[in-house]
This record gives sequence, structure tokens and C-alpha cells, in this order.
Amino acid sequence: MKEIAAHPALLLGLIGAPITHSASPAMHEAAAAELGIRAYYHLIEARGADRADLRLMLEGVRRLGFAGINVTFPYKEAAVPLLDELSPAAAAIGAVNTIVVRKRALVGYNTDASGFARALDELGEPALTRPVALIGAGGVGRAIAFALAEKSVTEIRIFDRNRAKVASLAQALAARAKVRPAESVEEALLDAGGLINGTPVGMLPNRESPVPLRLLRDNLWVAEAVYSPLITPLLEGARAVGARVMTGRELAIFQALDAFELFSGARASRQSMSAAFDAVMERRAAKPQAA
Repeated sequence: MKEIAAHPALLLGLIGAPITHSASPAMHEAAAAELGIRAYYHLIEARGADRADLRLMLEGVRRLGFAGINVTFPYKEAAVPLLDELSPAAAAIGAVNTIVVRKRALVGYNTDASGFARALDELGEPALTRPVALIGAGGVGRAIAFALAEKSVTEIRIFDRNRAKVASLAQALAARAKVRPAESVEEALLDAGGLINGTPVGMLPNRESPVPLRLLRDNLWVAEAVYSPLITPLLEGARAVGARVMTGRELAIFQALDAFELFSGARASRQSMSAAFDAVMERRAAKPQAA
């Protein structure tokens, strides 16, 4: 484990909207405490921020002593041109969820991609031997698509109502995986073995599904990027037909583990972050009105 010389107390944060549900403060602060590091993780709710607003917030991160921040919906792509440097993976993906302050430079990374790649290991290799339908070609969808490509999935079927985003993602993946833009959810799911929701649809207070539930079947595995609630309407429907499901829990934990190491230079335990995440979910289940 590296010495934490530059940041005896880690100042961290999350920029996005809505983020009041985030488990990130609990996960990062618990991981730091276990390692004997003081950490303060702040939620920076930024609804409707334009490019100038985002630039000002990032400049504040640079100047106010932050070790780094996470970025979530809807700013994962918008933040990219405002940074000083990008990791090779983040540059290829075109989206960031983690920004590290290094010698006053803002350096962007994408631990959604590395985190989802690790989460896929929980499903096992047979899950990737048939085409996978990916709903959503925005920030998290792009990261998930690159994770699928890294795992050599047979084919990635991408659907998003924004056709330009689908075309952009397909082009970015062309040399890495077999990609097929889909004209509809139905087309994306044709003979697919897996389905992934890479959109915020289903995240509270929204109670919709990005996929008509009538299209779900028992020989699919269904994964979520959303974790608030842990069992979304999509996963409820998938369970009802006997499909195998993966909640957003694994992605949330693995991306946080990778981000924490970038922020601190220290490796957090999966156990500590998992326990913190689960405690947040338990408290939320006990008080559903506050979810």
C-alpha cells in the first residue's frame, strides 16, 4: 500500500443529478477508515448545469484540495473536453466517471468500464457466448459496451433512441467487437442471451422499464446499471419470467473499488465497500419514502 503523502485527508466528491440516493459517500469513507485514512466524500448536486457551469465546478475541484471526484449522469461525456488528460481507456470510451487531481491537472478515467468487466466475471464466461442487447449508448452505456468488447462477447446489439449516439458508439467499437446497431428493442433482443440496461430508466423516482416486460424470457440474463432501487421494474419483470438477474450492486462496488485506488493509491477491500453499500440499501429499504 502506498503512502498517502499529498492528501493526509482525502477530499472526494460526486457531481451529477439526481444523486441524493448515492451510496458512494458511504463506500469511500468506509474503505478509507479501514485503511486508517480520513476521507470526506461530498455530494455535489448539479441539476441542469451547462458547459460553463461544469467548467467552474471542475475548476473548484482543482483549486479546493480535492484528491478527485466521481462524475455521474448526465455529465460523463460532457466532462471529457474540460479535462487536462485522459487515460487511454477513457479517451477511447469518450466518457469519464472518475477524475483525479494530479499536480493540479484534472485526469479522467473510466472505472465504469473496468468495474463492469469485473462484474461480468460474476456471471461466468457462458453468459457471453450469445449476443448481448445493450439499451443505452450514453456515458454508462459506452463504458459497458467497452467492457463487453474486452470480454470478447459474441455480438453487441445497441439500441438508443438517439441514433447519433448509437452510430458514434458503434464506430468507436468497430475495431474491438462485432457490433450491430438495432432499430428497436425487439431487434436488439432477437436471439440474444443477455440484456443490459445502460440508461437511468427505472432509477427512483422513475418506475418504468426501458424494455417492454413482454419481451423478457427465461433464457436471458438481465443486468442493471441502476441500483436505486436495487430491484428495478426491469429486474422484477425478469425475475417473474425466471430470467437470471444481476443488480447494479456489483457495478457500483467494483467501479468504486477501482476509483478509490486511483484517488488514494491504496487498495480498498471489496468486503468493506460491499458492507457499506449493503448498509445503505438496508437503511433505504427500511425507509422507502426516503429512497
